Order: sequence, then C-alpha cells, then structure tokens
Amino acid sequence: MKKKVGILHADIPDKANEDEKDALVQLEAVSKALAQLGFDPVSVKFGLNMEAAGKFLQKLKPAFVFNLVESVNACGSLIHLAPSFLDYLKIPYTGSKTQAMFLTSNKLLAKEFLAAHSIETPKAYTISSLTKETAVEGCYIIKSVWEHASIGMNQDSVVYAKRASELLAKLEKTQNIISGEFFCEEYIDGREFNLALLSEPKGAEVLPPAEILFADYPDDKHKIVDYSAKWKTDSFEYFNTKRTFDFSSDDRDLIESLKLISKECWDQFDLKGYARVDFRVDKSGRIWVLEINANPCISPDSGFIAASAMIGLGFTDVVKRIIEDI
Repeated sequence: MKKKVGILHADIPDKANEDEKDALVQLEAVSKALAQLGFDPVSVKFGLNMEAAGKFLQKLKPAFVFNLVESVNACGSLIHLAPSFLDYLKIPYTGSKTQAMFLTSNKLLAKEFLAAHSIETPKAYTISSLTKETAVEGCYIIKSVWEHASIGMNQDSVVYAKRASELLAKLEKTQNIISGEFFCEEYIDGREFNLALLSEPKGAEVLPPAEILFADYPDDKHKIVDYSAKWKTDSFEYFNTKRTFDFSSDDRDLIESLKLISKECWDQFDLKGYARVDFRVDKSGRIWVLEINANPCISPDSGFIAASAMIGLGFTDVVKRIIEDI
C-alpha cells in the first residue's frame, strides 16, 4: 500500500488574486511528483479553523506533510501557523521550521537578524521609527512587512524624500489604501539577483544564480520586480523582466560572493528543504540582501525550477530532494 502524504495548502477562494491562485498550481505539480515517487498525495486545506485540519490529518495519518502554505486567510503574517500546528500534531513536514518561517516572513525582523550576523541589508524605517529629526534624504521603496510575491508594490512604491515627514506621509497613505503593515527601505539602484538553494546531505546546494534583466525600461521607469512583473501577464513589466543564467568572466568573483552569502543565510536562519535569497548589487559592486524566502514558490514556471533545470534536475527531482531533508 502506498504511503499517504498530506499536501497542506491555503484554502483558495474562486475570486482570489493570481498570486493566491498560484498555490493551486503548486499543489497540482507537487501532487503529480509525489505520485511519481510512489506516494498517495492528499490535498489538505489549511485556514483559521485549525481544529478541522487537525482532525483531518489525524484521520489521514500521513507519512509526512508537504507544506505549501504561503498565507492563511490571505494574510502572510500567519504563515508560521502551519509549521507550528504541524509541530503540535507531531507530524513531520517539508521545508523550514516554525522559527525560520517566522523570522523570514517578517522582513523587518529578518533585516535585524541579517545585520546581527554582519550580512549587509538596506536600511529600513517604519512609521514608529521615523522622527522629524531622522536624516533620510534619498530614494526609498515602500514594502509590505509580511506579504511576499510583491503584493502592494508598483512604480509608485519608489519615492524620493528629503525629509522624514515625506516618508511618513507615504507610509500612512499606503497603509490607508492597502491593509497590513508597511515600511520603507533604502532603494538600491543596481543589478538584481535571485539565488535558489536546495537541500543536500551536507546542507544546501546553491543552484545557478539568476539575474533579472529589465529590458527596454525607459529612464523614468524604476527597475523593480513589482506585482505587475510577477502576476499581470499582459503588462509591460511582465514581458520585459527577463531571467538570465548567463554571465561573463567579469562576474566570476561577484557570483562566488553571492553564493557564499546565500549559504551563510541558509545556515544562520537554519533553513531547510529549499529557499531563495534576493539581492541587489549597487553600482560600486556592493552586495545587499533584500529578502530571505523560506519555502519559495516552486510552480513549474518559477525561477526556482528554472534554476534547478540548469543542473539537470526535473520537478520530481526537486520534490525528492526537499522530502529528503525532512
């Protein structure tokens, strides 16, 4: 008899946004991979009614759970509830554990953790940390504290400010329009890189680095991977943000530095299974970590799967490697 495996995922409503619906794409792909590996995959919806999910899982008695929960009730700040609940039920599961999920999902907390381990990350301010005396002159990008997938981010998110009051006004306006907490981060004008990491017996393998190229962006358009670039398939941003794995010999030292920092992030945050680290490299060549993504998107068309394919790993191979790190 095949061992049953629960695939834990958010309960996605029919009218969900594209970023939420992507969870269903991952669910289908992971289900097929698990079946190919000889398991019997079972979809398990996870929401605020955790008692129902718990009863279902206890009846199912899975060999393990593949955790695909990226938000709970469309709220990214609750992402850590899934691994925490699985810990409570004493059911083994894929990916990073509760502490790592909480640390990485709160971008401000992740920044503090990075700085504490001497890993450079752009300076950030919140409504509560800004005062009239704060020296802020420069360019900033407004980001959600908890939400990933570039939710709430667009061209207007990049602002130039001379005074703290200007940043405060922008943060307050954003929070009035979009629910949730926001912060402003120093905008790094430069190259953008994503490095995917996949578990191996001795820790993590850094997959081939990817650079995001902003093709034909006019001078007055900020080169950022915003919501349109990720999810609006008919937009200029979607068509003109290109991923490349090709680098010249001039980038050799930079690429090696990015790999080393990625491994350091994996170790310091105690990540498991799979992860992605997002970088910006400024015009002087200085490397900045933007975000740590534990349990990143693994849709078949995702950057993670594209990086895996560069070393000959198919989707099922990736799922197998993730499972082996439970």
